[in-house]
Amino acid sequence: MPLTNVAISKAKPTGKTQRLFDGGGMYLEISPAGGKWWRWKYRYGGKEKRLSLGTYPDTGLAEAREKRDAARKLLASGIDPGQQRKATKAAGDERSANSFEVVAREWHAKQSSAWVELHASRIMLRLENDIFPWLGSRPIADISAQEFLATVNRVADRGAVESAHRVLQNCGQVLRYAIRTGRAERNPVADLRGALPPVKPKNLAAITDPSAIGGLLRAIDAYQGTFITKCALRLAPLLFVRPGELRHAEWAEINLVKAEWNIPAEKMKMRQPHLVPLAPQAIAILQELQPLTGDGKYLFPSARSSKRPMSNNAVLSALRRMGFATEEMSGHGFRAMARTVLDEVLHFRPDYIEHQLAHTVKDPNGRAYNRTAHLPERRKMMTAWAEYLDTLKSGNNTETTERRKL
Repeated sequence: MPLTNVAISKAKPTGKTQRLFDGGGMYLEISPAGGKWWRWKYRYGGKEKRLSLGTYPDTGLAEAREKRDAARKLLASGIDPGQQRKATKAAGDERSANSFEVVAREWHAKQSSAWVELHASRIMLRLENDIFPWLGSRPIADISAQEFLATVNRVADRGAVESAHRVLQNCGQVLRYAIRTGRAERNPVADLRGALPPVKPKNLAAITDPSAIGGLLRAIDAYQGTFITKCALRLAPLLFVRPGELRHAEWAEINLVKAEWNIPAEKMKMRQPHLVPLAPQAIAILQELQPLTGDGKYLFPSARSSKRPMSNNAVLSALRRMGFATEEMSGHGFRAMARTVLDEVLHFRPDYIEHQLAHTVKDPNGRAYNRTAHLPERRKMMTAWAEYLDTLKSGNNTETTERRKL
């Protein structure tokens, strides 16, 4: 006779496994420990099989019967309910393994070895904050262009239009990786070109007028802050490396005899080693600094610990204390200053300048030049640049406005 809820609740475990039958092949199995499982017994292909329908009381009598009836319909259609369940689970596991978040993290892990740590962490933070909460669990191949647009519009609507563009670009990179690895067939992000509001151009503040550069250099020489910060300020225009590269400079990377600074790949934005020729003016500053910090790791150690470099705001804060406003000069501004003046005033070849800025420059065959490419010419350029800065600082900039191209 069919089971009842009262009969089930009164059933107690014994010293052996019990089976309380309900009908249609379904029964409640009670273990000696007291666990209760719904089972359904059926035959498929001439073999007796069993299918679990859940545990009691999480799965009640009525729900267990519904599951049994659904399985019987599959069996009547010639489908093995047990195999069908395995296939459904496998498909679900595959969809989970191919979710946007799983694929994105896999892509990020493969790419991050070629990125500096800060760049890698910024990309993951964008995805974690702005994409994963809405699309992370979705199978990557199922996400439409409209869904991507709706998600990144949340970023744009809070006023972060540039971030919206960047995170959408990252989504497109993840989709291209998914296509390469067989998890997607097309990239819907490509359909969204022009869908976001345009980013208003925002150039990093830089002083490029020769007379104003002279004023900046004189202000640096008159800086009343710490000697270490002053040396960093004096070297910044001479070397025009990225602010992070300057503050992480180590004495082990400096060769005063060869007059060069060899920056290892892991410190560079593009993960390529970089060589900075040192003009005599830069050597002189380093020789002044060496007695103070030369026994430690960093040229510009933190005031709190010699095991850490100076703060990433040290140079910027010094510029502000000297009276240079946010819209007037930035830490990156020394790079824009050098790039503009070396090209437009001193007339050095653009590829020499780009090499010295550690930008990607390729030869006619599409290969990236190595760190020593055009090194003799770059040495001459760095020396000429240092001499020109001395001229500007002295207030006399009439004699070097025209130079022959190398």
